[in-house]
Amino acid sequence: MEFSLILSNILNPPVLFFFVGMAAIWLKSDLEIPQPLPKMFSLYLLFAIGFKGGHEIIKSGLSWDIGITLLAAIAMACLVPIYSFFILRLKLDIYNAAAIAATYGSISAVTFITASALLTKLELGFGGHMVAALALMESPAIVVGIFLVRLSVDAGEQKPDAVEAVPWTEILREACLNGSVFLLVSSLIIGLLTGENGWGKIKPFSDDLFYGILCFFLLDMGLIAARRINDLKQAGPFVIGFSLLMPVLNAVIGIGLAKLLGMSVGNALLFTVLCASASYIAVPAAMRMSVPEANPSLYISMALALTFPFNIIVGIPIYLQVIQRLWT
Repeated sequence: MEFSLILSNILNPPVLFFFVGMAAIWLKSDLEIPQPLPKMFSLYLLFAIGFKGGHEIIKSGLSWDIGITLLAAIAMACLVPIYSFFILRLKLDIYNAAAIAATYGSISAVTFITASALLTKLELGFGGHMVAALALMESPAIVVGIFLVRLSVDAGEQKPDAVEAVPWTEILREACLNGSVFLLVSSLIIGLLTGENGWGKIKPFSDDLFYGILCFFLLDMGLIAARRINDLKQAGPFVIGFSLLMPVLNAVIGIGLAKLLGMSVGNALLFTVLCASASYIAVPAAMRMSVPEANPSLYISMALALTFPFNIIVGIPIYLQVIQRLWT
């Protein structure tokens, strides 16, 4: 194991600010990011990565390989919640199992952004179409999670009246048109439409300021993650083990698919990170509406307090190291 890559990732300023946020809670500092700045940071990052992705797609062009990559991304977003659900059903009820499965089938945009920051630091290129993969993987897991709940109900398990009361049209609207997905896709389309001319005008805002804003955002994520760790004290070893081992399993599958499809090192890492990450924004918002029986403190805490720190601290550099060795 080469720890230089892990050290390089940890010494990345955004990751260090994540540690600062966690340390502030553990040391009982009064440090906090005032509202609504965290929401603004999130919107900025989605806008910036989407716009840059559209610009990069224009530069690289569309191809059959890109189409296959996007189809593989959608397939993983549908498959991960299915096998996760059946693993989780060993210990949890159908509602919490479905909500957690959807959480791990979807993605974390900030984990993706952190991985892309490491690639940029190491001067490893990646395609703008990976932003399209990011956008496409956010919503399918939500629909699959709701489907798993309703399928279990039809099979004769407990009947969730609240789930039945929410129409599919509303579920699909929340899955596909929630704010994060809508802004990301819209920025990507605008980047495609405006091309090099639009990028030249937006670059000082969307590129030059990017890492500074990411540092502030991860500082806030560190504050939240440290607070959420307490919610997992009563969860038990099964849930904690799932939070740390499921990203590894999904990463292994992602690396295998990336190798099979002939992705470059940079694209393979981003694809792997998308497979291995878990949503703590879009999916919780949808699950609270469509599966209210599930415990939000459970699936949000698992994704944010364990899986997210694991991925950005050690997961990303380990995935990259494995990819580099397999690709040489």
